Amino acid sequence: MLTIPGLYCYRNENCNENYTTDFIYQLYSEEGKGVFDCRKNVLGHMQQGGAPSPFDRNFGTKISAKAMQWISKKLKETYRKGKVFANTDDSVCLLGMRRRNLVFQPVAELKNETDFVHRIPKEQWWLKLRPLMKILAKYKTSYDVSDSGQLEHVAMHTPKEAETGA
Repeated sequence: MLTIPGLYCYRNENCNENYTTDFIYQLYSEEGKGVFDCRKNVLGHMQQGGAPSPFDRNFGTKISAKAMQWISKKLKETYRKGKVFANTDDSVCLLGMRRRNLVFQPVAELKNETDFVHRIPKEQWWLKLRPLMKILAKYKTSYDVSDSGQLEHVAMHTPKEAETGA
């Protein structure tokens, strides 16, 4: 898969032997000078956990179908006079799980929830389970359940403080 902002190029390992991932990457890199940049991402190198289960395949199909429906709907909404005007905040979304639902969330909203320095969410939902984990692990500790759910290095140091060394 090659990633260009807003464009993903997928290539199967059994496709044309002349159009390799490297060739497509070099082509887009050369043609996009000054307009966009390009990077190469071979999914097989990133996968972990062995062969996908039937659940994984089914879930992948569901979210792919949902994503394609969303893209088709957005294209129909923004197509005018032969051009696509995708210039609103909800034009760029991520599809993810929120509680038990698949939700499209605008990237502009996610900006407020993200710690860019550490590349993680500002609030980790699972940190609220720490007191329970301590009980189950039989830690010798007080069972104070007032844990804030914040990571210490994130809550204690803002990016501005980290730069000044405060």
